[in-house]
Amino acid sequence: MHAESTASPAAGLSRRSMLAGAAAVAGTAATLSASASSEARAAEARPAGTATAPAAADRITEQPDRTGGHARATVFKNVRPYGAKRPVDLTVVDGVITADPAPRGAKVVDGKGRIALPTLVDAHIHPDKTAWGEPWVTRNPASTIAEYTEEDVKLYHALRTPLEKRAERLMGHAVAQGTRAMRAHVDVAPAYDLVGVEGVGSARRALRHALDVEIVAFPQHGVVRTPGTEELLEEAARTGAIDRVGGIDPIGFDKALDEQLDIVFGIADRHGVGVDIHLHERAATGLESLRAIIDRTRALSLQGKVTVSHVFCVPGLPERELDRLAADLADAGISLTTVAPSSDLVLPIDRLREHGVTVGLGSDGVRDSWSPFGNADMLHRAHLLAWVRDARLDEELEAAFRSGADGGARLLGLPEADLKPGSPADFLLVRGECLPQVVVDLPRREMVVRGGRIVARDGELVGR
Repeated sequence: MHAESTASPAAGLSRRSMLAGAAAVAGTAATLSASASSEARAAEARPAGTATAPAAADRITEQPDRTGGHARATVFKNVRPYGAKRPVDLTVVDGVITADPAPRGAKVVDGKGRIALPTLVDAHIHPDKTAWGEPWVTRNPASTIAEYTEEDVKLYHALRTPLEKRAERLMGHAVAQGTRAMRAHVDVAPAYDLVGVEGVGSARRALRHALDVEIVAFPQHGVVRTPGTEELLEEAARTGAIDRVGGIDPIGFDKALDEQLDIVFGIADRHGVGVDIHLHERAATGLESLRAIIDRTRALSLQGKVTVSHVFCVPGLPERELDRLAADLADAGISLTTVAPSSDLVLPIDRLREHGVTVGLGSDGVRDSWSPFGNADMLHRAHLLAWVRDARLDEELEAAFRSGADGGARLLGLPEADLKPGSPADFLLVRGECLPQVVVDLPRREMVVRGGRIVARDGELVGR
């Protein structure tokens, strides 16, 4: 989660000030949608917030599959990939888009000219902490990681809905908004034992038809400073319940750089899991931790299995120093994630990618003890990324979307859903004019398709 690693007022923006920008953006998005409603647009290009319930003739319609149960085939006809001017038909056989003719009797879904876009990947989210769908939570003041973790424990005991149900509710909502995969960071500490890992694991199983989920055992309370955490991380990895083991601010929070990283990387090496470390540390402190992570990744030949999240020490680096660091990260196969918290803390994604560094985009916390904000909507997160980067040109808005779609897919090792033959049939349908306008106006997700199957309509899961 986002917070300062120390209580020093000189450390930079607080959690509250970081989130203030996000709140302003959400309000701006609503204003944009409202103002857009006064413009005359064609029915198929009506942006979010302006459309009334579609007439029967304008609704997306389906005809049943009559292939006799052989190949699972669907033709999504009359759709516009990435906002193309002319509609096309997307033929899907056994979950993959094909250029071949559809089998006789294939199911037909008429998209009525909607835009088809790849579904997105949430590269960093905390579904175990969420109060999404619960009664309103009044939050207490907090400014350090230690104080926030105390609030986490209080909220965990205060919420009446079991963790697995809360997580499944939020993860299902993410699917309905167009998320096809996520990396879920789950708190592991003596205060919870492995309840979070078990609960999010249960939600993953319940949603496996619609969502790929990687689970990270995240030591939010520290690896070294909280006795018993190391043993829980080891158990989670040994039992195969997790895909990655986490860490957090080795110097600023745990105050044990070598000890923490030796524990985390040792668990990863012994049990064949990946690593994803939260690094909020700034300036020289953060760079020292990051260099130590690079060294251990190389020493243990864990290239391609290590991610560093947030990485607040990277934004603002001088160009030459950034280039050297990016080259080292790419050589070590280390990926990064950002949640686009503010203009001065978002990663320099374009520059990093020029050097071959994979960068994913994530939601972070959603309506938890750290913040009342968040919605697990990755299209909205792409909107926030464009906002904090002051995007203005169409190509800049499109790049923000691709960070949420393609960047996250690469980070999780998934094939990119580019809507071309051979691509997984993972896409969503929305009304709109073009991709840049969709990123700005955030229209309703009218349909979400996973592997050629319709998994959500109008914000609700279907076909479970």
